[in-house]
Amino acid sequence: MGFEAARRVADAVLFEGYVLYPYRASAPKNQVRWQFGVLAPPGADPSETTFAQTEILVEHRAEPVLDLRVRFLQVQARDGDPPWDEGAVREVDARLALVPGVERQVPFDVPGGTDGTRRTWALSGAITVATEPVPGPYPLLRVRIRVENHTAWAGGARAEMLRHSLIAAHTLLGIAGGEFLSLLDPPEWARGAVAGCRNLHTWPVLIGADTMLSSPIILYDQPEIAAESTAEFCDATEIDELLVLRTMTLTDEEKRQARATDDRAAAIIDHADTIPPEIFERLHGAIRSVRPAAQRPPEPVTEPAAPWWDPGADRSVSPHTDGVEVRGGIAAGGTKVRIRPGQRRTDVQDMFLHGRTATVAAVLHDVDGGTHLAVTIDDDPAADLQASMGRFLYFAPDEVELL
Repeated sequence: MGFEAARRVADAVLFEGYVLYPYRASAPKNQVRWQFGVLAPPGADPSETTFAQTEILVEHRAEPVLDLRVRFLQVQARDGDPPWDEGAVREVDARLALVPGVERQVPFDVPGGTDGTRRTWALSGAITVATEPVPGPYPLLRVRIRVENHTAWAGGARAEMLRHSLIAAHTLLGIAGGEFLSLLDPPEWARGAVAGCRNLHTWPVLIGADTMLSSPIILYDQPEIAAESTAEFCDATEIDELLVLRTMTLTDEEKRQARATDDRAAAIIDHADTIPPEIFERLHGAIRSVRPAAQRPPEPVTEPAAPWWDPGADRSVSPHTDGVEVRGGIAAGGTKVRIRPGQRRTDVQDMFLHGRTATVAAVLHDVDGGTHLAVTIDDDPAADLQASMGRFLYFAPDEVELL
């Protein structure tokens, strides 16, 4: 099974949020973990799910064969100060011929045990693969892969439930004798078939024509790990350079605590401490493609016209001298008004501005035909500073009254 490219992306999903900066077990953000792809045991809280269902389409030429690998973490409790739940990677492989109308089930068991300092709890589950033909101009199959947790569990708090769960569960899929169709950008003739696919608690994307990753985290087709990324920070949405810099700022004691937390946390600290300058520089940015710029004749220098949104482009308006009717008269630049915010507004600051006096700076019109008064609050000590930078509060004419 050629899953190497898919595995690199899958590892980023598998360890998303596993341990976060500052990488210490005692850090508050590391007290609540295992948020993605949790397949709970039967009887868990209804907010959890016990299964993940992937439905994909295979355009086939002969009798296609599906390779699948279900991957997840098994919680491994470790004694220590503080105690810490590690995640051990588990994989279940299967190879099945896709025969229309045939459903196959692959049960699996993961043993538990203890080595004196670490304890795991036995897990059991099943992978069910069902295949059905889809009418259309080309030979097409809909394949359903359902991964279920069948582990027995006596009940308890979520921390205990997680020890009987499949954590960050995802599925790698490979096909021989056919090709996967993209569910995000399918060919026109297959759009109806794609609309009929039901994916529950998982999101399948193409890695290549013959490889897919069904992930608990939403991805686009053809995801890949940047070549410049040389470490696993357990935070795929963050910027490697930023994480390295932040890790460098940890004190020696904080680094000691992080190294004592987990082998993966220790590897992150060691990477930041030993990263060579030339590797670190690569994290600052990358140019993916370079091509010669087309040669164009120089453009004549002309006086730029005022943009359409600039009041100077329309000589029929003069924001600083125009007036607009408000309660009590006409308001224009320099007019004193009292603020009476209307009911349609949802800005909580209005409760602090109600009844206060203000000076109108300009009368403005928007592209939808609305009129707004730009004002400064008279008793605001920063009013002059705000006005000098062009920062105002804005109210409709029916939200002020003339003093």
